[in-house]
Amino acid sequence: MAGLAHLDGKLSAESRAYGVGNKVPHIAVIGAGYAGMAAATELAACGIPVTVFKASRTLGGRARAIETQGRTLDNGQHILIGAYCETLRLMRLVGAPPDRLLLRLPLRLEYPGELRIAAPRLPAPLHLASALLGARGLNWTEKFAAIRFMQSLKRTDFRLVEDSSVTALLDAQRQPQRLRDFLWEPLCVAALNTPAQQASAQIFVNVLRDSLAAAAQDSDLLLPRVDLAALFPEPAAQFVTAHGGKILREMPIQRISRDAAGTGYTLHGKEVQHGTFSDVIVAVAPHHLAALIEDFPQLDELRDSINGLQYEPIVTCYLGYPEQVQLPQPMLGHANGIAQWLFDRGRICGTPGIFAAVISARGRHLKLSNEEIAARIHAEITGIVSNLPPPLWTQVITEKRATFSCTPQLNRPPTVTPLPGLLLAGDYVASDYPGTLESALRSGIIAAMKIVQR
Repeated sequence: MAGLAHLDGKLSAESRAYGVGNKVPHIAVIGAGYAGMAAATELAACGIPVTVFKASRTLGGRARAIETQGRTLDNGQHILIGAYCETLRLMRLVGAPPDRLLLRLPLRLEYPGELRIAAPRLPAPLHLASALLGARGLNWTEKFAAIRFMQSLKRTDFRLVEDSSVTALLDAQRQPQRLRDFLWEPLCVAALNTPAQQASAQIFVNVLRDSLAAAAQDSDLLLPRVDLAALFPEPAAQFVTAHGGKILREMPIQRISRDAAGTGYTLHGKEVQHGTFSDVIVAVAPHHLAALIEDFPQLDELRDSINGLQYEPIVTCYLGYPEQVQLPQPMLGHANGIAQWLFDRGRICGTPGIFAAVISARGRHLKLSNEEIAARIHAEITGIVSNLPPPLWTQVITEKRATFSCTPQLNRPPTVTPLPGLLLAGDYVASDYPGTLESALRSGIIAAMKIVQR
C-alpha cells in the first residue's frame, strides 16, 4: 500500500506535465469491471482521454448487479474490509461516499451456538488480543494457540520461508481443529475463494497482515448497502465521462492488432474497427484474454500462463421471506452445512426479509440442483431463526469462474506485457493479494500509473 501511495503522488505530478507542450495519448480500456473502471478513473483524473469498451450493458464484470424476476440482485455477496484503502479512495474520488454506501461493522465472526469473536473498539493490537481472549466457544488452549500463531507470523514480518498450502501452514503452527473449522479455514475460503488444502499460505498470510494484524479499523467488515454496480462502476463511469472520457456499452472487442504504422493499436469489434490508440489496458476476465491477443506471437508465454490458471466458483442463494423475518446479526457464519455465510439484506441494504447465503469455492454443493441448494439452505436457516416460514421465492446465482484458484507459488502475469503500450489489469494480475475487489482496483491503478510514468 505504501508503494501505491508513493506512485500516486508521482502520477499526479507527471500528469500535470502532459499539459505543458506534450502530446496527450489516447487510451483504450477493454472491460468495465472494477479493474477497468479503476484504470479509467485514474487516467480521467489526470486529464488523459480514455475510452472504455464494455461487451454488455451492465458494468462491474464478475462483481455486478443482475436483474431477475423484477429484482436487482448481485451475482455474489462481497465482503470488503477496512484495509481496502484503494477501494475506499477511489469511491471517494468518484463521488460514491463509503460512509453512505457501505455498512461498517467492527470485526465480528459469529457461528450461532458455536463461536463468537467480536473485536472491541480498542487500538491495535489490543482489539485483536481482546477479541481472541474474550471469544465465546474457544477454550484457553485454543485462544492462546490463535494468539501464538499471529505472533509467530509477526516475528517473521509475515513472510514465509516457502509458500505452501494453508493446511500445511496450520499443521506447522499446531493449530487446534476447532480454530481451523471456525476461524482460519473460513477466513481462508472467504478471502482466497480456494479450499485451505489448495490455497496459498503466503497470500493468506498477506491478508492477515493487512487486516487482523494492522490498525483496528483495517479489520472492520464493510458490507455493501447498494448493488455492486452502484457501489463503484457506475459512479466511476459518470466520473470518466465528466472528465472527457467515453463509456461504450454493448461494444464488444474481439481482437487487438497493431495499426498500419506500428505505433498504436486498433481494436476490432463485430464488423467495426476502433483506433488508433496509443495504449490499451486489457481488463477482461483472464479466460477472455487469449482471443484478444491471438495476433501477437510475442505473447505466447502470456497465453500459456493464462491457460494454466484454474478457477473457483461462488454460489449465492437468495431467499425471500416475509419482511418481519430477520437474522440475529447482519452477517453470520455457518458450519456443518453447505452455506458458509448468511447475510440479512434487510439489515444491510434496507430490503427486509431477503437473505443471501454464500458458498465459496468448489465443493459437494456443485452436484446439487438450484432447487436442492435453496431447500438445503432454508433447512439450515431454520436452526438459527425460530418459526421460520417457507421462503416466498428463491434465486440461485452461480458464477462458475468467480476467481482464479489462488494456489501456492502461482505464476500470475505482470501488468506490463512484452508489447509497448499493451497492459493488463484484473484481480489475477501479479500482486500480493488474492482475487478480490481491492486486488482488481489496485491492478487498474497500477496499469494507469505505468502509462502516466512513461
